[in-house]
Amino acid sequence: MDRLELGGLVTANPVWVGSSELTMTLAGITACVDAGAGAVVAKSVNESAAARRQLDIADYAFVAADGSVRPPGAGMPGDGLLNRSGLAQVDLDDWLGVLADANAYGSARGCPVLGSITLGDPEAAARIGRAMASVVPAVELNIGAPHGREARAVRQLTEVDGVTDAVRVVRSAVDVPLFVKLPGQASDVVALARAARAAGADAVGLVGRYPGFLPDLDGGAVLGSWGAWSSPGCLPMSLYWVSKAFRQLDVPLIGTNGARTAKDVLRFLASGARAVEVVTALWIGGPAVLRDMVDSISGIGEDFIGSALAGTREYGDVPPPPSPAWLPYTARWTSSGR
Repeated sequence: MDRLELGGLVTANPVWVGSSELTMTLAGITACVDAGAGAVVAKSVNESAAARRQLDIADYAFVAADGSVRPPGAGMPGDGLLNRSGLAQVDLDDWLGVLADANAYGSARGCPVLGSITLGDPEAAARIGRAMASVVPAVELNIGAPHGREARAVRQLTEVDGVTDAVRVVRSAVDVPLFVKLPGQASDVVALARAARAAGADAVGLVGRYPGFLPDLDGGAVLGSWGAWSSPGCLPMSLYWVSKAFRQLDVPLIGTNGARTAKDVLRFLASGARAVEVVTALWIGGPAVLRDMVDSISGIGEDFIGSALAGTREYGDVPPPPSPAWLPYTARWTSSGR
């Protein structure tokens, strides 16, 4: 699968780089473009000075399977990431200049660069979105930021009415494709996706990272606070909502949270995503890891999108196996009665 049309945006391929500190500078964005990204989402901004100051207390802990924290810069592909973060520390006019330069560079190479807004106030997001639409071909509205549970400067929306109102306000101001990124922690993420679509989203991103907390067992907690959590173990949780939304809704889907390898990208596509945002894998291996991911989708056709759903059954339709599936896990631990 090479060139891709998604929600009115044409991109080089379905492997996108998501918004992060790596896409906070022109140099970081162009490095991702040069590595073969299909599209790059620039670091998020909003109207809040407090959200920008929050970057000053950002911290990052790569956590091994045994719960130990790696030294800075030593993360491994199987690690989880617990972190605090903030938004880009730049005035909007200056950021628009960076986005314009980045998009000129990316467009010449078939890789659009998207602007991103992490929601604070919807009216302010609309003003920022209108300004961004003058220099980028699409805007991502992130209403699923896990930090919204801890920091007043950003918001995480988990109810249908809130999603509807925020998306409608921003949609009215943005005349380029609008992609809405949703949280993974909500009672019904499909309902949020339906609301976002009805309010004007051209595509929906599923799903944002989860809130997290980890004691360090030496006293206190890793990071000294709560944070946002992602790991390879989040992949099936993300794919749950992607696959449910693919089955129930008519909306292009962008997968995120859990893709660390080429196989993970394929699993997102097979679950119904048309594109996949990657972040943590690049923090660990650099932008060069994109090449293997892009190569993995070469030759993949439209029929692969959502193909994993073809034989998937609801619980009530699953026939019982000839032998109880739990036996291999319990039989050898059961007393013989002697």
